[in-house]
Parts: sequence; C-alpha cells; structure tokens
Amino acid sequence: MEKRSSTKFIGRFLFLLALISVQGSFAQAAEMTPREAEALFVLKVKPLLHARCVVCHGKDGKLKGGLDLQTRDAMLKGGDSDLKSLVPGKPEESLIYIAATWKDPDWEMPPKENDRLNEEELSYLHDWIQAGAPWSDQPASDFKDVDRWSVANGVQVVTSGGLSDDWTHRRYSEENLWAYQPVKRPSIPGDGDVHPVDAFVGRKLDELGLEPAPASDRRTLIRRVSFDLIGLPPTPAEVNAFLNDPSDDQTAFMKVVDRLLASPHYGEQWGRHWLDVVRYADSSGFANDYERPHTWRYRDYVVRSFNQDKPYDQFVKEQIAGDELDPNDPEMLIAVGFLRMGPWELTGMEVAKVARQRFLDDVTDSVGQVFLSHPLQCAKCHDHKFDPIPTRDYYRIQSVFKTTQFANREAAFLPDENLNGFDEVKYLRKQKQRYQQELKRLDEKTLAAQKQWYQERGLDYAPRNQLMKQGVPMEKIAPKNFGFEVVDYGLERISRKGNVRLVWQMDRYKPYAFSVYNGVTPDIKNVQTPLRMPKDKMNGGTLEKGAILSGGDPFSPSQEVTPGVLSMVPGSNDKVEENDFNSIPIGVEGRRTEFAEWVANPRNTLTARSMVNRIWLYHFGQAIAGNPNNFGAMGKKPTHPELLDWLASEFVSNGWSVKSMHRLILSSRTYQRASSHLQPGLVEEKDPSGSSYAVFKPRRLAAEELRDSMLALTGELNPELGGIPARPEINIEVALQPRQVMGTFASAWQPAPQPERRHRRSIYALRIRGLKDPFMDVFNQPSPEQSCEMREASNVTPQVFSLFNGDVTYDRAVAMALRLKEETGSEKAAVQRAYELIFNRQATPEEVGLCLSHVAAMKKSHQNLDLKPREYPSKVTRTAVEENTGEKFQYEEHLDMYADIQPDKTMTDVDVDTRALAELCLVLFNSNEFAYIY
Repeated sequence: MEKRSSTKFIGRFLFLLALISVQGSFAQAAEMTPREAEALFVLKVKPLLHARCVVCHGKDGKLKGGLDLQTRDAMLKGGDSDLKSLVPGKPEESLIYIAATWKDPDWEMPPKENDRLNEEELSYLHDWIQAGAPWSDQPASDFKDVDRWSVANGVQVVTSGGLSDDWTHRRYSEENLWAYQPVKRPSIPGDGDVHPVDAFVGRKLDELGLEPAPASDRRTLIRRVSFDLIGLPPTPAEVNAFLNDPSDDQTAFMKVVDRLLASPHYGEQWGRHWLDVVRYADSSGFANDYERPHTWRYRDYVVRSFNQDKPYDQFVKEQIAGDELDPNDPEMLIAVGFLRMGPWELTGMEVAKVARQRFLDDVTDSVGQVFLSHPLQCAKCHDHKFDPIPTRDYYRIQSVFKTTQFANREAAFLPDENLNGFDEVKYLRKQKQRYQQELKRLDEKTLAAQKQWYQERGLDYAPRNQLMKQGVPMEKIAPKNFGFEVVDYGLERISRKGNVRLVWQMDRYKPYAFSVYNGVTPDIKNVQTPLRMPKDKMNGGTLEKGAILSGGDPFSPSQEVTPGVLSMVPGSNDKVEENDFNSIPIGVEGRRTEFAEWVANPRNTLTARSMVNRIWLYHFGQAIAGNPNNFGAMGKKPTHPELLDWLASEFVSNGWSVKSMHRLILSSRTYQRASSHLQPGLVEEKDPSGSSYAVFKPRRLAAEELRDSMLALTGELNPELGGIPARPEINIEVALQPRQVMGTFASAWQPAPQPERRHRRSIYALRIRGLKDPFMDVFNQPSPEQSCEMREASNVTPQVFSLFNGDVTYDRAVAMALRLKEETGSEKAAVQRAYELIFNRQATPEEVGLCLSHVAAMKKSHQNLDLKPREYPSKVTRTAVEENTGEKFQYEEHLDMYADIQPDKTMTDVDVDTRALAELCLVLFNSNEFAYIY
C-alpha cells in the first residue's frame, strides 16, 4: 500500500487514538462462531477486496506499495509500509482497515472518492479482522446454512452459474435488480370492473390523494390520437364523423383507433420511433461519410413490419439473425441491416483490427440497449460497477457476432417496394461523365508534357509504370502528373475521388441489401466500394475467436470465451438445464439465431418489459421506467412496476402484438383524460413530476410532425410509402456549405427537382450524418450517432427563426393561402376554413375579427413591398488548398438538380391578397395550438 505523504509519529499516534475513540460508531461485532466468521469473509469481505482492492494489489501482478491482498499470508506479510497491513483481532492496528476509513489523509484507500467503502462495508471489514481474519476458499453455496449476511439492509447477493466467486457474490441493492426478476402477472387492483390500466394507475392516485382529471372532449381526443398513431392531423371530415358518431364515447373512440391502426401511415409514425432507437442514417459517419446506398430498404422493412403488426418476437429475431433464418428471402437479408446501423469506416489511414473491434463493440452495446434496455459498454474493460454484468458476459455476447461480416448482398426488389424516383440516377451519370472528361483532359495534358520531356532528353517515351517495372533509373522517368498546374492537381483529385463516391451513390438503384453474412473476417485494409458477398466465406481471412480483451484493447486478448448471454437473465451461459434456453453454438453458423431465440424468449425478463415501456413512452411522453435504454441501477426505476409487468405479460399472451398493446392502452381512461385538472395546484403539490397520470401531459409536435403536418394541411404532401431517400429543400446556405468526405469535397445538398419528390414524409428524407437539416435539428431531431431512447423538447430562440422566418415555412404558408382561396369565396370563410384545418375546430367570432384585422394590415404592408424572386444556383464555386503544393485553387461544382428545379410558389408568385392571407397562415402555424397536442 502506497504512502500518500510523509508521516510524523505524533500525527500517527493522535490518529490512532482518535480511531480507537470512534469505534463506538460501529456496532460491536456480535460473538461469531468460526463458521460464521468464515461466512462473513466468503460472502462479504472477499468480494469487497476483489471489487475495490485487488485491481491494484495483486491482479495481473500489480503490487502497489508492495502489498498483495490475494491471500491471507500475503496480507500478513504486508507491503512497503512500516505499519502492519493485517493484525488479526485488531482492526484499529491493521493498515488495510485504517486506510479504508479515510480518516487519515496520509492513508486513503481505495483512492477514488466513488470507490470509498461505506459504513456497512467498513463494518464487515472491521468485524472480520476482529474475529481473527479467517480465510476460506470454499464456494458461497457451502454457507447456505449461514444466512446472517446473505441478505442485509435491502442488499442482495447475486449468484449465477459459471461465474467466479469474486464476481458472483458481489452485493447489489434489491431495488436495482428489478428488471432481472421474472415477469409475474400481478392481480389487477379492485373488483375487476375497472380497465386494468386505470386500476393500476388509480391505486397510485389513491395513495397520493388525487382525483383524476375529467375525460377529454372528442375534438381534443381525435387530434391527440391521430398525431399519436399516424403523425398527421385529422381532416375536418374525420373530426366531424367522430363528433357526430351516435355511439357512446368509448365505442366511437375505438372506431377511430382501429381506423388509424389500419392506416399505412401508422407504420411511418411508429417506424420513426424505432429508427430513433436504432440510429438509422443513410451514410456511414466519421470523416469518410460515404453514403450507404441500400439502408432505405431497412427503413422500409421497419415501416412494413409495423403496418403488418409483425409479432415483436419475430421482429427481433429477423433483425438479429434474418440471414440465418432464411438466406433466400430478400426481406430477411434486409432486416439484419440493423446490425450495421452504427457509424463505421475503414480507410487506409486506420488499423483494420481497430475498425473491426469498433463494430463489435458497437453491435454488442446496441443489441443490449435496443432489445434488452441494457447498455453493455460499461462492462467492456471491467465488471460493471453498478449492474450484475461481468466483463465475461460482455465478451460472450460479443462472441455471438465474431463471425458476422459486412456485405451488400443481392436481394431482389419485393413486389411492394416503391421504386419511384429511380430516374434521379441520371444526375449522377451526368456528374460521372464530367469527372471522366476532366480526367481524360488531364491525362492528355500530362501525356503531351511527358512526351516533350522525353524528346528534350533524347529518350523514347513509354508509360511511367512500364519504365519503373523495367528498372529504369528515376532520373530518366518523367515525374508523375508532369505538366500539371496547381488547379490541375486539385481537379485530378476531386474527379478521381468523386468517381469513387459516385460508385456508392449509384449502387442505390441496384437490388442489394445492406446486410451481413457469416464467415472469416476478410483481410482488407480499406473499404472504397460497397462490400459484396465473397464466393468463399471461409477463406481469405481470419476466424476470430472470442476472448476477454484487457482494457478493451483488441491487441490484448486474455481469457478465451464462448458465445453466450447475460448470466443474470434466465438461461445459464455454462449449462443447459431442463426447459432452459439452448446453448449458443461455437461454430460459424447459427450463433445469432440461438442468441435471438434467447432475446425473444418469453422467459427473458428484459425484452417484453423493454418494448411495452417504449410503447407507453410514445403514448404518454414519459416511460414507466424512465430510461427506456437502461433498466440498470443508473436508470430511473419504474413508477408503476406492477403495471409494467402486467403489460409485459399481456403483450406476450397476445402474441407480441404491438397493435393490440395500442388498443389496450388507448382504451383506458388514463389515456383519454383531459390535459388540465380541476385542482392544478393540488396536482403540482402532490405530483410535481407528473408521474401519477392524473392528467394527460401535453407535448409539442416532433420536428417531422411539424413539417409533415404543414405539408398535409397545404395539400402538398405526397402520401406514397417507401422508396429511395427523398431530398427535401433545406436552408440553402446549409445546403451549399463545403463539406469534406472521402478525401475530397462532398456533393452539395440538392433538393429533388419535382415537388412530389421533395414533399414526402420526413421519415423518407435522406439522412446524412455529417449534414443536418437545420429545421429538423433545431426542433430536436436526434443525431443518429447514438441510440435515442427519448426525444428532448427544448424551447430555444432559433426555433422562432426556423418556423417564423424560414423560407420553407413561408412557402407552406403561401401554399396554405392558395388552398384556402381555392376552397372558399371570402376572407371570412378562408379564416374559418383555416381554423378547421389547422386547429380542428371552429373559430370564435372574436378570433375571426382579429384574423381579418391582421389580413387587412398585411395587405397594407405588402402593397409597396418590392419582393425579389428566389433564385436557385446552377453551380457553386469552391475554394480549396491543394495538398500536394499547399496552394489555393478554385473549381466549380455543377448543381444539376437545382438547375432543373420546379419551385414551390413563393410570395413573389402571388398577389397582395394571397400574401396577406399567407401571413395569417404563418401566424397560425406558429401558434401553440398547432404546435402542441393536448
């Protein structure tokens, strides 16, 4: 043990006196039998030493301060200090105890504040030493007859087959292990006449002494559930049909629910939630943010799966192991695109083994967060400090994916896949032709210069590579790119790299799936084109073996491990008991299938809870367990644990049907409550967090819902499902900003020329990791770098600039005004129609008067305005530094889509009356009543 500073005798003497004087603060150890003392050591002290001390004092040969704490003899021998490390029967004279108390600044161990022993742990160490410090290597199971320290003060000793004793018997608070307990169907509170959800929620309300808010009116409810299930506002006709339905409120409402669940737009809304969690993007991220040409097919697979109400357990299996389940089904090859959703790259500048390990770490943690609500990355370098997940479990799960390799696999287009928009490839071909022409010109230029170089020296011309192979001295070979000017060097690089980038982009229109296969890890140094399936999957690479990596370093494998699962979840890693999950094969094939079976097994305590918790979150704006990606100790505990378990058991018993879960939740009074309470002060006092569900919490529309709603209301929205990524119009300054990718300039963002291609649902918009749509970004669309368990809803000033001053929203306001003028015959009727469409209600006489006054004021304002037409560029000039010479050069990037654009109507294209009405529409689009759901 290391001494932290010089020590004076008088300071040590006074400290020991003080320590002896405070011994009364610990409960005196009751008389223990020798067996009880051994049990204390095995169940408490030994795990404590291994968790907090041995890492610096014995593990891997580390002996800080010369002290080894791995055996009793080594502890008695002591370290470099003149004080005795262990004095049996005398804790106050034992340095390991003195240091653990942190009472002396010269001796503070463990040295980190977060690792300090608490009073209970100190009492274990104190009592063990006082009892003579017995040592035993017996397993904990041999002390079943001694229950004195098995469970104490709400702290549980976790045991699990196949783990070493030092990890197995670590101590965890009972409340932090809730997610590992079997899902038991609790009895529903009350007499059975109340909806189950309302019964569980009602019990919590009774405990708080709160009455629930009254039911919402039908108009509020249909707007709420329409956005909830399909992400779009109801039409006036749909609202009127619901208001005039003579059925009782519950029957009429469930008709609406069934209609919305049958809508193809349901899959778009709920698929968007799933894509948030899995980090969907159409590019790879990092410095080489090349496009992933076929990820759109995975996005459409997700939408289809929700629309089809694919059983969730099947949905899970397909995304983990679809290619193993049926390699001849294109849908299955598409589904496993999930495994590759994280950012990734491999270039000649990176070590291939490091890039490979980054994928393995990413997919291990992603599977944990997405399906099991358990981040696993904390166990990468050491046993998890807060959850019962040892490092061994982390690498056993990682071993499941050790034979999983990347490939864009042939997968025929499905009959219901949308292939519209494929003609956009003509713009890529046009750009490719430019690059090829430029390279041809440069080849001809350098060829002419080289021939002249040889002629001047009386040498015969031959291609440079040929002369080098023949061993001709370098002084007799013309320099590479001889005759180039600075701009030529730059244009050569841009054209050559641009051609490489186009290979990725043009692959989008071919029948391939962004997929995986099983085999050896190929020996490749960089990836410059979409990867294809090798003819021989078992040759040309390395068959990776599972191993614990010291410190997470791929170059430091230690103990070998076989594929496995989480030890704390039913189904042991090391033995298969009757009715337990099957062992995961150690061969190349079938690992992911068996692992997926374990994830999706009804006995898995995490999977069903995870999904119903997510469904609840998207309905209510808050989850029952507050961190949907983390059911561990650092996540928020369930506010209604019995409700969560009842829903999970119901989910499984109903065939893992997501739509059935929707119907169940939406049919409750809890969902149908008003967003305001008769006693708001009492609710604030008794339920400040809003977790009682006494009222329905309003929420702001998500970024995609804001944009899609405006397009739906103006009549511009293209409702077709799926297909290659759409290219909406974004802020032009952002669209044209220079961006580096793959060692050259990335293409500028160009909107699709046709309005019907621009105005598609936001879920279909091209998502480039290195280029964010500023409108989406400012309204909290999550970054695809990390899994988003729950979206934020910030209120910041730039939102005003985007929604009130942005060109895109101004264009929607103009389109809305044109629709109103087409459908009505007067300004008053236009105002009333605007309220019906935008707010789903009638305007009051006062509101009509205020709106008409605003329109009149805007007419005067626009009367003398000289608005200039919006101009779209056909090319943009780029300035760069040529890396070979260090000098600046310029070139022009052609913008062919901008050149062909069919623009939306703007203020300059309409008369003053329409402009004035558009100004009113802009105000309505910026109102809380439009932007919020109540």
